[in-house]
Amino acid sequence: MSWTAISIETDCEHAEALADALIDNGALSASIEDADAGTPAETPQFGEPGSVTTPGWSRSRVVALLDDSTDPDILLAVCAPLAELNTVPSYTRETVAEQNWVQLTQSQFDPIRVSERLWIVPSWHEAPDPKAIVLVLDPGMAFGTGSHPTTRLCLEWLERAVTPGESLLDYGCGSGILAIAAAKLGANPILGVDIDPQAVSAAIDNAERNGVTARFADSAQSIAGQFDVVVANILSNPLKALAPAICSHVRPGGKLALSGILAEQADDLIGVYAPYAALAVEDTRDGWVCLAGTRKSA
Repeated sequence: MSWTAISIETDCEHAEALADALIDNGALSASIEDADAGTPAETPQFGEPGSVTTPGWSRSRVVALLDDSTDPDILLAVCAPLAELNTVPSYTRETVAEQNWVQLTQSQFDPIRVSERLWIVPSWHEAPDPKAIVLVLDPGMAFGTGSHPTTRLCLEWLERAVTPGESLLDYGCGSGILAIAAAKLGANPILGVDIDPQAVSAAIDNAERNGVTARFADSAQSIAGQFDVVVANILSNPLKALAPAICSHVRPGGKLALSGILAEQADDLIGVYAPYAALAVEDTRDGWVCLAGTRKSA
């Protein structure tokens, strides 16, 4: 069995409406891409809150997947007016052969060695080192599979910083990877919070899969008490806004690590946190930094 993929170039004003119309009228899927991807004109559409003021790309590409029974010409003739296009757009097409999509996806994710004793291993792989501390984690909707430099920086810091029996708060827990690693390094009790309910759900499932005890909750809920260790892997703008809240949960003399920070943002973050904690660049990787230090005594 095979499918047909069609690609239509349009602009940001019509791309979303066209993708919706394609789905509503028989397309199996539809996605929007930057038509200039891979060229000097490529425009990133991710970043910190407030960094993107005009979502979408001026030159967009809508890619739709169709089954054999769907005629692209008829489909686009129906969808063009629904998307308020003046003319039926041209398109390119290609045949997509049937594949074992699960196997193909899994093949893209291998175990990740974080350090001499810490590994991140997808559930379909055997642990490369049976003596290692293994974090069983599959790629999913919540951020944090261990491949991003900021996650690696935080994991490495936790391995150096966590003492068994210390309490820990993972602020912006995503998949729960940092909280799970802290639990396997001996931290207890552990709380992870996130603004995304899907992240909280994923973190709970991942903790159960790893056989560790950690509590996860919506960050909108009240966070009680202070912790020996607090780690926050978010982005610089929310880290700035949350500085008083995050630091209020670090006990005096307790340890704090922040990541999701570009190297050129480090000095600014250090200044924002200076009234609460003495932070310095702990480590860097691929243009990202981890800041770490201790909460000032009252």
